[in-house]
Amino acid sequence: MPCHTIIARVSDGLPLVASMDAEAGSSSPELEAYKDKAKAIIKQLSPSSPQKCTIAHTEYNFLYVIDKGVCFLTIEEKSYPTKLSYSFLDELRKEFMNLHQSEVDNPDLRPYAFIKFDTFMQKTRKLYTDSRARRNLEKLNDELQGVQQVMQRNFEDILGRGEKLESVSARSTLLSAESQKYKSTAAHLNTLALYRKYGPFVIVIAVVLILLYFRKMLA
Repeated sequence: MPCHTIIARVSDGLPLVASMDAEAGSSSPELEAYKDKAKAIIKQLSPSSPQKCTIAHTEYNFLYVIDKGVCFLTIEEKSYPTKLSYSFLDELRKEFMNLHQSEVDNPDLRPYAFIKFDTFMQKTRKLYTDSRARRNLEKLNDELQGVQQVMQRNFEDILGRGEKLESVSARSTLLSAESQKYKSTAAHLNTLALYRKYGPFVIVIAVVLILLYFRKMLA
């Protein structure tokens, strides 16, 4: 289930609200360490970072979505369905942006300025506690909640090597372009190979047919 959630401003990493885990009964020394890792991920973000990403770690996964310069990040247990975590984040995103979008860019905002939004976060989190609940099973079966386009990375790849998320996105785009270029080149080479293999036979058959045609015409 979603264990801890942070909403932050992407431009400077300013935390806007974080879930009160002690009240939710999910606070632990291990989770505290993951909270620090979550903050480190947020500091890596920029406007060019992937808009949706899953970052895998040993015991928990980090999932985030970015909307109009605001990051919604949650820490989930690895056994919890990722689809549901993204559905949870989407509900938070819609409600938060509806209420506070016009205030997010205020340069005078203090950290955790929207802490009252945690009431909605906790209420929504309870709905996702049991992944086998009927409501959540329906969401898992809803194709509109698919996560096929989500970038997936390992935590060590991002922070352990000091790699920026935007560079990951850029490299992914480059690899995709190179892959398309390779496919196009391979298709062209396959076509040439077919011409070389069957071209002479086609020419011979065409010549024979032409000769038979003229022979028939002259008879």
